[in-house]
Amino acid sequence: MENAQLIGLSRQIALQRQLDVVANNIANLNTTGFKAEQILFEEYVMPVARDNDFPSLDQPLSYVQDWATMHDMTGGAIVQTGNELDVALNGDGFFAVQTAGGERWTRAGSFQLNNQGTLVDQSGNPVLGTGGPIQFGPDEVGITIASDGTVSSSAGAKGQLRIVEFANAQDLKREGLNLYSGGQPQANTTTRAMQGHVERSNVSGVTEMAEMIRVQRAYESAASLAQKQDDMRRNAIQRLGDANA
Repeated sequence: MENAQLIGLSRQIALQRQLDVVANNIANLNTTGFKAEQILFEEYVMPVARDNDFPSLDQPLSYVQDWATMHDMTGGAIVQTGNELDVALNGDGFFAVQTAGGERWTRAGSFQLNNQGTLVDQSGNPVLGTGGPIQFGPDEVGITIASDGTVSSSAGAKGQLRIVEFANAQDLKREGLNLYSGGQPQANTTTRAMQGHVERSNVSGVTEMAEMIRVQRAYESAASLAQKQDDMRRNAIQRLGDANA
């Protein structure tokens, strides 16, 4: 009975982790450029004691283990905003931004200008061009961003957005503030910038709500099984006590 409870507990722990991921997806339903996550599970077979003197071999115990978190990198809907500092990426590329921890990657293209005229993301991180942060003067107007990321204004060319691609985006590690780290950035070859547009989150609210309900019911079922196992053990102990009385 203890084995059954331990197996059920492993399932509950995995379901709790899955519920955390689903809840985070739902919380970012309206976050620009957000990519949903999914949990991958695998069977973990517990090593058991074996000896030729045993009358019968032990039975292997299979537990549930959350093996990895996978990024859903499918594109979100691209919507027009008309804001000259909004940029969506049509393709698999990422913007490069400079943070206190080094370079990071993001799909969120809702940019703005800080007090120094530097192009920054919503968290205030400088957006990187091929030659570093992109800077504007106080009197510059008419900012335009071409499909290849080239930025210009009334003062002329200002640089080119650094857009990077990855051979395997699953190598990226999600950080806070809708940023990613890691991976091996490569030069952009296919991704195109779209000024005046933003990419919405690729989270499906209906799908995630249905998944949340399914996970909650599975968790309740596992909890019910654990309670029944506990009742069986209590009854067995009581009957053994009555028999020896």
